[in-house]
Amino acid sequence: MDPHEALSEIATLLERERSSRYKSKAFRAAADAIEGLSDAEVRDAASLRRRKGIGDSTFAVIQQALSGEVPGYLADLRERAGVQRSSTLRGLLRGDLHAHSDWSDGLTSIDLMVDAARALGHEYLALTDHSPRLRVANGLSAERLRAQLKVVADMSGDGFTLLSGIEVDILDHGELDQDPDLLDELDIVVASAHSKLRMERGPMTRRLVKAVSNPRVDVLGHVTGRLVEGSRGTRPPSTFDARPVFAACAEHGVAVEINSRPERQDPPDDLIAIALGEGCLFSIDSDAHAPGQLSLLDYGAERAERAGVPAERIVTTWPLDRLREWTRRPR
Repeated sequence: MDPHEALSEIATLLERERSSRYKSKAFRAAADAIEGLSDAEVRDAASLRRRKGIGDSTFAVIQQALSGEVPGYLADLRERAGVQRSSTLRGLLRGDLHAHSDWSDGLTSIDLMVDAARALGHEYLALTDHSPRLRVANGLSAERLRAQLKVVADMSGDGFTLLSGIEVDILDHGELDQDPDLLDELDIVVASAHSKLRMERGPMTRRLVKAVSNPRVDVLGHVTGRLVEGSRGTRPPSTFDARPVFAACAEHGVAVEINSRPERQDPPDDLIAIALGEGCLFSIDSDAHAPGQLSLLDYGAERAERAGVPAERIVTTWPLDRLREWTRRPR
């Protein structure tokens, strides 16, 4: 098989299973190292072995691919990945409103995220890197976000649209962590709490209600902040009164995110039921930090279908024109 395709697929599968970022980056670096080389150059083993970005594991994959085999490492990853999660709803999703690049804490460049979204058949993807206060995630200052907007403007075409956006931090009293005028320029604003997640019930309820009542917010991201599995360990959900929070979402047309990351599974099923009862819209998002994680939408779609969320109330099943009408709604 083609060595570049083998290296790229390995990176994608490592990203999907949320393996060590160093592993996936090593395989992407190796793919970059051989991109554009002639067949003779790739087959020159001695020269290739000395090339920057090629290590023992990636060299072995290249040699096995050149010999006509599916590399053993790739075969193992394919077997671990198994059959994709399936649901009727997954086939109805047209895009994704929550994804990150290496401008904040994502692993790869914007163009690789776009390429992966196109490969999945997305009609649109929102680039939602973090906001300034989240320094651990290299959050974007207003100046860096303005610079990113110029890059995003050139990434659409041929039936695909890269939407400008941000995952803006919800501050302690419900304020948003970015220049309000700049938020007005964006296509999508996802608002999420990342700090003081153990705040008492009353203040946390008021914090979330104030955030979703802000006319600039489109999506309430991973509402409880919980972690249920994975390398980061577990974290209990935030405590708040769900009904007033989701009632505020419904009143202001804010979509409740169904976060597709298996380690989050946020909101829990009981909160999805409450949001349904309050009349909320929903957004099934990957919260991808690497190209291979965009396909995690499989998990979110399966959860939403199991919870009985109607497709017409999921904004990411809507075509781009209808999505834009929603984001331009009276605030």
